[in-house]
Amino acid sequence: MKRYIVNLLVTTLAVLFVVWVLDWVQIDPGQNKYIVGLKVAFVLSILNAFIRPLMLIFTLPVNILTLGLFTFVINAVVILFADSIVSGFHVAGFWAALFFSILLSLTTTFLESILGIEQ
Repeated sequence: MKRYIVNLLVTTLAVLFVVWVLDWVQIDPGQNKYIVGLKVAFVLSILNAFIRPLMLIFTLPVNILTLGLFTFVINAVVILFADSIVSGFHVAGFWAALFFSILLSLTTTFLESILGIEQ
């Protein structure tokens, strides 16, 4: 449980950083950005645990043909799904979701390496 909470907080920091970097992804000004960032991190953890594996299984032939590059598309779809679930969090479209997922992965990996968190 402790590991999940630490990963959730690291992902929250990464979400806030990527929202700050990308203009295509926004948190509503009237919302508390930390709470919305935490909600996004929580929803992404749930979607990555349950929905993403199903999508990977159903798209396995396409993923094999593209040598795994279709996984980026699945990640972008998961981000767009999180956008529709979390109020106050907005992604401009597919390409914004794709860049968001790539930067989120890189930022999370960087923060985990700095903090010494093992997966």
